[in-house]
Amino acid sequence: MSKQKTNLKLRFLSKENDLNKILRQQKRTKEKLHILFVSEWDNLCEGLVSKLREKYEGSEEGTPLYVVNSFDMPHSFVIYKTTKLPHLVSLTKDKVKSEDWLSMIERTLKV
Repeated sequence: MSKQKTNLKLRFLSKENDLNKILRQQKRTKEKLHILFVSEWDNLCEGLVSKLREKYEGSEEGTPLYVVNSFDMPHSFVIYKTTKLPHLVSLTKDKVKSEDWLSMIERTLKV
């Protein structure tokens, strides 16, 4: 059985300052990245994070996927007006795409 090609670098953030640095850098470099806003207390979010860990944990190549937890970083949720979880924000060049429908998030992240 062959392994599927990994295309996401899974990173969990715990400090608001780290996310701010990443966003400033993305504005300069225009690098493609994803930010996933989740909650520890939501079963749908936990299921999604579990699938992501299973598929992408340990990967060092591909598009960065930063996971932001509402408990650790509550103030970060205002950056993209996040009110519904899970919420995926995809940044490419100068474009911002926002998705809060679980099946579309899973399709985008290929889980």
